[in-house]
Amino acid sequence: MTPGAPEAAQDHRAAWLRLALAPGIGPAAQRALLAAFGLPEQIFAAGRTSLAAVVGGAATERLLAPPDARSLDLALAWAAEPGHHLITLADAAYPASLLEIADPPVVLYVAGEPTLLAAPALAIVGARSATTQGVANAEAFARSLAQAGLTVISGLAQGIDAAAHRGALAAEGGRTIAVIGTGADRVYPAAHRALAHEIAARGAIVSEFPLGTAPLPHNFPRRNRIIAGLARGVLVVEAALNSGSLITAQLATECGREVLAIPGSIHSPLARGCHRLIRDGAKLVETARDVLEELRWLQSDPLAPPNPGAPAPRRRRSRSAEREEHTGPLFGNARPATPGGEAGRILDALGHDPVDVDTLAGRCGLTPEALYAILLPLELDGHVGRLPGGRFQRT
Repeated sequence: MTPGAPEAAQDHRAAWLRLALAPGIGPAAQRALLAAFGLPEQIFAAGRTSLAAVVGGAATERLLAPPDARSLDLALAWAAEPGHHLITLADAAYPASLLEIADPPVVLYVAGEPTLLAAPALAIVGARSATTQGVANAEAFARSLAQAGLTVISGLAQGIDAAAHRGALAAEGGRTIAVIGTGADRVYPAAHRALAHEIAARGAIVSEFPLGTAPLPHNFPRRNRIIAGLARGVLVVEAALNSGSLITAQLATECGREVLAIPGSIHSPLARGCHRLIRDGAKLVETARDVLEELRWLQSDPLAPPNPGAPAPRRRRSRSAEREEHTGPLFGNARPATPGGEAGRILDALGHDPVDVDTLAGRCGLTPEALYAILLPLELDGHVGRLPGGRFQRT
């Protein structure tokens, strides 16, 4: 190492942080400055007149104002901790796939393994207020796809996002990336703190926002472009018509990524977003194998690129052994045997759409009290899921 190299690297990162932290200088202006002058050091060395010609006089004054020393020191100290990384547009570790989106961030804060950002990946997104079946689908798809060697990307939100992360982590050697809408030093929602720590230990947490950034509503739609940009495709599990997941799907389409969706009940508001995507050309998927085929990602494909985060390939197993091992939707769900008798009659009456107890009791000719006595064992055995509003749905 040449003398002064660590200090030079520190100064280089400090210059990038100063550019990224400058108030009122957004990514578009930052990239315009980089295009005009080169590295941040050269930007800050340019005169006011030259800078004003690119971003205007007011932005130039904000840019050349003394940097926020506390924020700068905090970021540099954070990056010096084990497992923390600052990745800039000039770094070799910056994921090339993000250069294909319309608005790539100039600095990424990464907790975990930065090389995973370049691994082949699929984003799994969906509703925060997901149904029991939606959560189960997200976990099962994520587990099967992670087992097949894809990194699973999502946003650490409640519902489908958290289920996707959990499913990927449940796979042998599974890897997952959480792209968050807060600073990398914060966890939102707080209930996902343990999940976030596990993701950072076995995958990566990524943010473009400065440390300490609170969970501001407008940050979450903004981070969706990074989710779409890092992935080969986006799988939407459940989504209402006004869902942020549809924003992610639109961003994926704009940057040439595949969009896939799982269909649902015509009566479910959380299926309407998926149905609109399918109507507009998204791939309808029913199994994880559908996803792998659409992405042309099968382990038997000799042209499939290696995944640096995936475990070493295992010896080919018999089809029967594979079916026994995989309980997710890659080879079809392995479900408990459907009960007979009165419980089976209740399941038939329930169908596959959410139903409130009074309606189901009317279908079955039972009192609500008698119906609850049958539903509880079915719920405990995994045949039925309980939804908000006193509704039940077959799982």
